Amino acid sequence: MTEASESAHRADKFIAIDGPAGSGKSSVSKAIARRLGYGYLDTGAAYRALAWQVLERGADTADADAVRSAASDFPLIQRLDPDDRHVLVGDANVTDAIRDPRVSAAVSGVARVPEVRVQVNEMFRRMVAEADYPAVVVEGRDITTVVAPDAPVRILLTAAPEVRAARRAGELGGSDPVAVAAALHKRDASDSSVVDFLNAAPGVDVVDSTELDFSQTIDAVLAVIERRRDADKERHHGR
Repeated sequence: MTEASESAHRADKFIAIDGPAGSGKSSVSKAIARRLGYGYLDTGAAYRALAWQVLERGADTADADAVRSAASDFPLIQRLDPDDRHVLVGDANVTDAIRDPRVSAAVSGVARVPEVRVQVNEMFRRMVAEADYPAVVVEGRDITTVVAPDAPVRILLTAAPEVRAARRAGELGGSDPVAVAAALHKRDASDSSVVDFLNAAPGVDVVDSTELDFSQTIDAVLAVIERRRDADKERHHGR
């Protein structure tokens, strides 16, 4: 297989879904993967795992050199089964630890180091290419634009800021919606300085779930997948 055809093959296995915090992209992506029998990759978990490793070494993710050092020896194992989301760094099971508030507060520092993003993105492409699934639903911040810009299905899942904040507050067990909204705004502002995940790039379908419930959002995303994949098949048959 030539390099060009290998790249096309890898892109063809992506269902790329981007979106801001609280947009529901994780829960929707997992549901889509289960429904279609696909793998599921939460790219944010990998960045969180790297942030955890930096902190575990007693360093600060604001220190780019410390981030680079941790990335140079990053034995990540991430399952692609939507019902088995175990994340390991070496022998350490960090599945729960990477959701700790101290990791959440530190992860943006990891994502700001350009060469680390290049390394991690290539790891994502390799994971999808080697996955024992017909396709993988990959969700994150720059999947549609950087990781898999040639994927046949690229979706930006979004919702109004106040809706995203209310949903996230509910997920967190009734946390103060005002505080949650402030945290979401801060995270969006920080992360959007690295990559634009609030606006759809050309060719990316937008699914706005502001007025949709969970089931309706899943149906809307499935409709995009079906339409895009049908169009991709027609394009290939016409060659």
